[in-house]
Amino acid sequence: MLQWCLMAVKCRNPICWVFILQHVSLSNSSFVYECLQTFLRDSPAPALDYASGLSLQLLIDIRSLPGCSEEAKELYRLLRQPHLQALLSAHDTVAQKDYEPVLPPMPDELPEEEEATRIVCLVKNKQPLGATIKRNENTGQIFVARVIHGGLADRSGLLHAGDRIIEVNGFPVDGMEPEQVIQVVQVRAQGTIVFKVVPITERPVHNQTMLYVRAMVDYSPEQDSAIPCADAGMSFKKGDMLEVVDQTDALWWQAKKLPGSSACAGLIPSTNLLKRKQREFWWSQPYQPNACIHTLSPVEEEEDMMAIDDKCVEAEEDDFSSSAEGLFLVGFRRSMRLCRRRSHSTASSSCHPRCPNSCCSALSSPYEEVVRYQRHPQDAHRLIALLGPSGVGVNELRRRLIEINPNIFQGAVPHTTRAPRGYEESGREYHFISRAVFDNMIQNNRFLEYGEYKGSLYGTSVDSVREVLNSGRICVMDIEPNAIPAVRTHELKAYVIYVKPPKDERLKETRRGAHITTNYYVNRPFKDEDFQEIEESARKIESQFCQFFDHVIVNDELQDSCVQMLTAVRKAQDEPQWVPANWIRATST
Repeated sequence: MLQWCLMAVKCRNPICWVFILQHVSLSNSSFVYECLQTFLRDSPAPALDYASGLSLQLLIDIRSLPGCSEEAKELYRLLRQPHLQALLSAHDTVAQKDYEPVLPPMPDELPEEEEATRIVCLVKNKQPLGATIKRNENTGQIFVARVIHGGLADRSGLLHAGDRIIEVNGFPVDGMEPEQVIQVVQVRAQGTIVFKVVPITERPVHNQTMLYVRAMVDYSPEQDSAIPCADAGMSFKKGDMLEVVDQTDALWWQAKKLPGSSACAGLIPSTNLLKRKQREFWWSQPYQPNACIHTLSPVEEEEDMMAIDDKCVEAEEDDFSSSAEGLFLVGFRRSMRLCRRRSHSTASSSCHPRCPNSCCSALSSPYEEVVRYQRHPQDAHRLIALLGPSGVGVNELRRRLIEINPNIFQGAVPHTTRAPRGYEESGREYHFISRAVFDNMIQNNRFLEYGEYKGSLYGTSVDSVREVLNSGRICVMDIEPNAIPAVRTHELKAYVIYVKPPKDERLKETRRGAHITTNYYVNRPFKDEDFQEIEESARKIESQFCQFFDHVIVNDELQDSCVQMLTAVRKAQDEPQWVPANWIRATST
């Protein structure tokens, strides 16, 4: 419409003006404008100021009629609607100008030392208020220590950390112990709770960014004697994804678990505090009742108190290579697996030679910062790293995955110092190299893992993995747990799949008739001690490395496990995943 007016002004054509003036939109706009002017000139007044009372009388009269018509019944239903009743009540309030409450007049003289107070009313409906309090031991005054993100107090925006509480439900709280204040609040499990507070004069402005982390340790607030309030704390396990929503406190962060339905955050130790406490193994100590009322150690420098309202596999196979569709598939190599079992590897040290500093820090840091990452179709595929206790079927799953489609899945060709056998070809079964070359590769940190078996060295190099990835295929390899830091890099972006044994009875049932390969090239049936070793090894792997698992498969039935693994591999390549933040930073730089 505006464009037409501008065009008419430019062309100055009377015909254009006639067309515009006759347009329906302009006509309607003109009518609305005239109505508004009439309203401003002659403001409407209510015809009566007792509409709600009249509707009530009408309801009584209709109900008393012996035989009501359908129209009367419909009018009765309409007048009883709560929305209509509320509208009539609001009409009467405006008509009578009954704007309660009427504030008393300000006194003529006010003491200069009088503090400005605020009345805060919160409606509690069986949910925690989401705030903690502390007591100044010198003055006996009660303060709001912190407001929990997402809690009732936070959502209201009426209580802030630093506010001094004077009264709760009409009871003065100065000089009271925090437990006594809580008892006053807990008198009402739900309903309106009234706080009289002296607001903090200057609230700090926090420009915080969201932080997402993966928990690398277990934590239980009930077992932490240093937490300001155990009821406000949040427990987590290794591998849990956490959204840190508040880092204002240098010692105690506020976080939520992902995925999670709770809108209210919980207290967790900050990175610095958890690192300091990590050496004491305090999260695994026996439970010590925490009254949340004792002054913290001097390093904490605060006296936080309680929350305001709540106490607060198949048989191992021989050394082989198989061919499918003209492509040689590198299968399980007994010598490679056995050298891992019997000898050391680079991964067994505390710091892997190929592990960058940022990767090693993930092993020592209580939290690993993560971001959502989705592989671009033009990028190299992510490495698929399988691990599990010996005998659980890791290699068989790997072999079957490659056999499904060797044009997509391929294994990395290992290096060895032993002499090739008659049917072997360098670069197909192994890369056959001299011991001097192998030692030089070790010195230059070119192996993801390596070991020695019967005088010969075996290892998987990062170059072999990179060759598969650069060819456009998905590299699938089985690793020992200690090699996890070497493959979790920004270049390989390993997706770690842990193959877990089923329960004891099912483990024995699925391995009945199968054979296991010993260190001396002897295939023999599984024994009870083999099953015990598998279970014990699985417990150790999960206890030490579960925080690095991207996916877990219980190898109950081999065919089902293979389908699960294929699904997981496709998700790893095509769907967003949580990955260490340093992978993305290293890629962008």
